[in-house]
Amino acid sequence: MASLIDKLKRIRIVRAFVYAIVGIISYPGLVWINRLKISGTENIKDLPRRNVLFVSNHQTYFADVITFLHIFCAVKWRKKNKLGIPYYLLNPFTSVFYVAAEETMKGSWISRFFTLAGALTVKRTWRVEGKEIRRGLDPSDTRKITRTLKNNWVITFPQGTTKPFAPGRRGTAFIIKQTRPIVIPVIISGFWRAFNKKGLKFKKKGSQLLVTFKKPLTVDYDAPAEKILTQVMDAIEQSKAYMMKGAHHWETTDK
Repeated sequence: MASLIDKLKRIRIVRAFVYAIVGIISYPGLVWINRLKISGTENIKDLPRRNVLFVSNHQTYFADVITFLHIFCAVKWRKKNKLGIPYYLLNPFTSVFYVAAEETMKGSWISRFFTLAGALTVKRTWRVEGKEIRRGLDPSDTRKITRTLKNNWVITFPQGTTKPFAPGRRGTAFIIKQTRPIVIPVIISGFWRAFNKKGLKFKKKGSQLLVTFKKPLTVDYDAPAEKILTQVMDAIEQSKAYMMKGAHHWETTDK
């Protein structure tokens, strides 16, 4: 079954079908029930269609990624910092995959369906079945992501958790060193307030959802992985330096 899903999600028309279904269902919650504000799409509109890595903080299991897919499709149709009418779902931008925990994507039929949108499932590094486990990189997971980057965009969440200011994971830095991608930092906020942890049910309607795409990072690919990771965490405003700047109104949720 897993191998069949892996094959299906590599077929563009399958991903386009999933985008259409998920997009139609999720659009009202982003634009009408809540208020989505987008900024920085000028930093992504002219990117090449391969070897681009989006690094972002993380607040829900699915709503974050679904919103990114909406935005990428809208940008393909030359929308600037808005979604507008979602006719972009008729011909979506499907050259994008996202990194997700294998355990999460096997959790329900909905998550299994959303896997077909382009999930790159990886084993947890620090957390397995609720227990904290510090485990090294799984080479097969790294190869999966690096191979995908050769011809696509990839979205990853360096913290691997919805808990704010959690430490970043070195796997992201190693992938950056190996593939030398264009790295686009993304900052999101308001999703934890609007949705439950899975991002599939409303928690507070009328919430402001913010998505900001920053300019590509200037990365020294030959620098130590620790230095690159620090740069990434600063860029997505999840480093210790940002945590110490003052009171932050975040909900401490964790996978």
